[in-house]
Amino acid sequence: MMATEKLTSQNWWRYSMDVTGYLPIEQSKNAENVKDGDYQKDGLWYCGVCHRPKQHRIELGSFKRIVWCICQCDADRLQERKEKDDYEERMRYVQRLKMASCMPRDCMEASFSEYRVRKENEKAFNIAKRYVERFGTMKQEAQGLLLYGPLGTGKSYTAACIANALMEQSVPVIMTSFVEILKDIQGRGSKEAEYMDALNAATLLIIDDLGAERDSAYAVEKVYSVIDRRVRSGKPMILTTNLKVQDMVGCADLSLRRIYDRIFEKCYPVEMLGTSFRLEEAARRQAQMKMLFA
Repeated sequence: MMATEKLTSQNWWRYSMDVTGYLPIEQSKNAENVKDGDYQKDGLWYCGVCHRPKQHRIELGSFKRIVWCICQCDADRLQERKEKDDYEERMRYVQRLKMASCMPRDCMEASFSEYRVRKENEKAFNIAKRYVERFGTMKQEAQGLLLYGPLGTGKSYTAACIANALMEQSVPVIMTSFVEILKDIQGRGSKEAEYMDALNAATLLIIDDLGAERDSAYAVEKVYSVIDRRVRSGKPMILTTNLKVQDMVGCADLSLRRIYDRIFEKCYPVEMLGTSFRLEEAARRQAQMKMLFA
């Protein structure tokens, strides 16, 4: 840059290479606008609020300039605006993650803060929360969970709470079911491998309702393929199922047994206990209707 170049609010930062003691060294488009309350001292303008300099005197040999810098007030405003912009961008990213997660719509708002904790499910609730808190370790060790128990005990909701909490931390998650996976891969032909790769690309894969898929040789083979590829990828997965662990462990069908062995290799069993939330909700609604039509 030529020494004869006119100093403006757009190029002042080129002269500020040695002003590291001033906060922050960043161009301000409004630096030259002196506000009410600002004052001059020693030939420099100072902020009337934070009393930090708005100008800095640079001397490099015979080169002397007074340049604008940012006072603490402007620095705080810039930081606040940056944090707001970062937060809004993160929220947009989280929303994109949720849209790409394949998660059922009724699970997208699942949250630990809305979790209906009771004595029967308190242990599972605490394990799920700790899984999120320690996900860095879980990811590194490819450690997953197997949420099992009767219908309506909150297995899918618990898995969705984990998914949403991690996506809030910008962790890519896919939540689907083997029923949906089998429907998606039918007719894909040579593109089936691309679909499987897309499933494996997620940092966490959640597969809901293991055992609800059709009991056919084709289905069993595809289920094994998904789980085996996931284990080989070294990434964690979470599964939910209505199956009993003792039935899975003692399964005599070798084709199913190899699936269950792969699951237990990487997934810690968590039992979901209690009465069915769905039956409780159905009973509540029926009681309301009886009162309405009494």
